[in-house]
Order: sequence, then structure tokens, then C-alpha cells
Amino acid sequence: MSGIWVWIENSDGQISAISREALGAARTAAAELGQSVTALVFGQDVSGIADAAFDLGADAVLGCDDASLADFRVEAYGPLAVQLAQEREPAVFMVGASTRGRDLAAWVAADLDAGLVADGVAIEIDGDTVKLTRPVYAGKLLSTAFVTDGLQVMTLRSRAFPQAESTGATGTAEWVSPAVAEDDIPTKVVGFAGKEGGVSLTDASIIVSGGRGVAGPEGFAPVRELAEVLGAAVGASRAAVDAGWIPYEHQVGQTGKNVSPDLYIASGISGAIQHQAGMRSSKIIVAVNKDPDAPIFKLAHYGIVGDLFKVLPALTAEFKKRLG
Repeated sequence: MSGIWVWIENSDGQISAISREALGAARTAAAELGQSVTALVFGQDVSGIADAAFDLGADAVLGCDDASLADFRVEAYGPLAVQLAQEREPAVFMVGASTRGRDLAAWVAADLDAGLVADGVAIEIDGDTVKLTRPVYAGKLLSTAFVTDGLQVMTLRSRAFPQAESTGATGTAEWVSPAVAEDDIPTKVVGFAGKEGGVSLTDASIIVSGGRGVAGPEGFAPVRELAEVLGAAVGASRAAVDAGWIPYEHQVGQTGKNVSPDLYIASGISGAIQHQAGMRSSKIIVAVNKDPDAPIFKLAHYGIVGDLFKVLPALTAEFKKRLG
């Protein structure tokens, strides 16, 4: 077994940020292992994705360009990845820990009876073994986990690793046939319901979140205003979501989204363990809360004891001046 494989998630002709991060992590690990990096590119009309994978440092590209792969369905992608892995025996199979990446990694590990380490935030090389550091106990502790034998399947947390940078390299992809015919795929994609506007929480470099302290749906107005000035995503605590003040898609925490932005501003959020589990890996945490004893201040790098309805508008006004 040899080589590191990375599945390249893509959409609308672009490689996703989380797959760029996985490629960057794979290149670093491969350099230490003395191994090559192979990118798996599946989809329809994805020759440009294959070229981009070479540019981002892949040594080889295994691709499948077929209408049956136009939309992600794990029943089509999984058997193809498994078939290729059985034929070529990679040592490591890496994916970004997106919803699709988790689905694919679980399918591959289950079908190949391989070990899977999920949600890695750091990589260590020990001989031929790739060890992952991952959060446990709601992020209060970090553990080192690894696969002891056979194929090492792993998922990497979003924004935990630097994205692979352009190398200017080119190459010729090897194209293969699908493993499952369209008529044999049990699920069909009949359409998409999209939402306009806003910044994705998982991709955001800055997040401004509101909690119980916003006191109602209208209390998110200053949160949104500050987020707009900063080009940030809007987050929320479980308490605010459960109260019906903001949709679930904004929830950060153990039962919401795990995020790792460069800047996380928690306003009116007490800082329960459940919430900390989803944002404690943020690079810089700023807390705004009237209660000086709120648990969030123990985690925050900077704290402001004050009324968020006074503090956030003041921050918004100052950022408007400085950012133009």
C-alpha cells in the first residue's frame, strides 16, 4: 500500500475550500512520508477540476467524468472510490469533513473494513502512520488517534489546515468509467432549493454570533449590521435558535455547526459547553456580555463587559470608519 489519496469536492467548476485544505494537508504529510498525492476527481465536465488539482500540487489525478456523477450521491461516488482503492491500494484516504466528505469516508471505510479517524485538526507522521489530533469531550480535550493496520481513512475539519497553493504544475489525468450505472443508483436528484445571500458559517473567516442576550428576533439587528460591515457570517447559540429567534442553519455548537474562523465575536452568549464545542478552535475569540462571570470570558482572548446593544453599534460605527 502506498500513496495518499484526496477526494476533491467540487461545485460549479470550482474546488471547494475544504478540499483545498485537504490537499494542502496531504502534500505536507506526503512530503514527510516520501509518498505521492493522488486527487480523486468525480463529476460531470470536470476536466478543469483535474487541471486545478495538478496546479494545487497533486502528483496524479484519477478522474471519472460522467452524467451519473453530476450531483453528489454517495451511492454512485462510494462504489467508485471503493473499486479504485481495491485495485490500487492507497495507504491513506483523506477527505474534508463536509457533509459529503463524511458520507464518502464512512462508505469507503465500511466497504473496505478499514479504520476511520474523523474530524482531525492536526497531523503527525510516525513511521508510515498518519496520526490525527482531534477534539473530544465537546472540545475540552484533544486526543491523538490513528489506524493501526491497513488503509487509513480520515476526515479533516474545515479551516483547520492551510489551503494548498498554486504550484504552476500541470499533468494528464487518468480517466476511468463509473462503477454503477445510472439505472442502478437508488436515489435521484430532482432539484435544489437554494437560499440567496449570506456567508457560509463553515467557510467564514469572521463570524458574529448572538445568544440569549439579544432578547428576541429583533435583537439580531445589531449582530447582522456588524457582520455586514465585516463581511462576516451570522451565527447563533442554541438558546437563540430554540427560542425561534433565528433559523437553525445559523446555530454554532455541538448540535449545530463546528466553525474555526479567524475571528469569532460572541455577543450575549454565556458560553455553555455545548456552544464552546462548536467554536473553541477559532483563532481569536471576542466576547461581549453584561455578566462578568459568564463562562465565555474564560475562553475569550478579548472580553468586553457591557450591553451588546451599546457595544455592537459602537463597533459597527468604528469599523465603518476604518474599513471605509
